[in-house]
Amino acid sequence: MQFMLIDRITEIQPGASITAVKALTLAEEYLQDHFPRFPVMPGVLMLEAMLQAGTWLVYLTEDFRHSTVVLRGARNIKYAGFIRPGETLTVRVEILENKENLTTLKGEGWVGDALAVSGRLVLERFNAGDREPHLRPWDSHARTQLRQRFAKLYRPKSEA
Repeated sequence: MQFMLIDRITEIQPGASITAVKALTLAEEYLQDHFPRFPVMPGVLMLEAMLQAGTWLVYLTEDFRHSTVVLRGARNIKYAGFIRPGETLTVRVEILENKENLTTLKGEGWVGDALAVSGRLVLERFNAGDREPHLRPWDSHARTQLRQRFAKLYRPKSEA
C-alpha cells in the first residue's frame, strides 16, 4: 500500500528546491482514530509528506537516474502546530548537500503562515540492480512508473 501524502507539486527547481501541497480532508482514514473528537494529521505523516517532496526533488535533480530513494536519517525534527481537515500543508524542501549517493535536505511544512513541521533529512539513492543484478529489469520498470506518477503530480503553469 502506498500513502500519497503529496497532492500536487506546485514548483520545482531541480538541484535546488521543491514546493508541494497536501489538502487534508475528513476522508483520510487515519483521522478516524487520530483523534476521534479532534482529528489532526499525525506528526509522522507530516514528516512523510516532507520526505515524499524531497524524494521527488532527488528524482528530478538526477533525471530519474536511480530507481530507489530511501530515508537514511531524520534530524532535528520539530513539530510546531496541528493540521486539521480543511487545511492545506505546504511543504518546501531544499537541497543542502549532494554527495555520492546521499542528499541532505532542509524541509519545512506550513499551514498558511504558521510553521507546522521542520527538520533535516538525509536520503540515499541507488538502483536495486547495482546491488542485486537480477533486479535490473525492476529498476527500469520503477523509473517508468515514477515518471508517470510525477506527470500526474506536476503540471508546469504553461500546461495548467
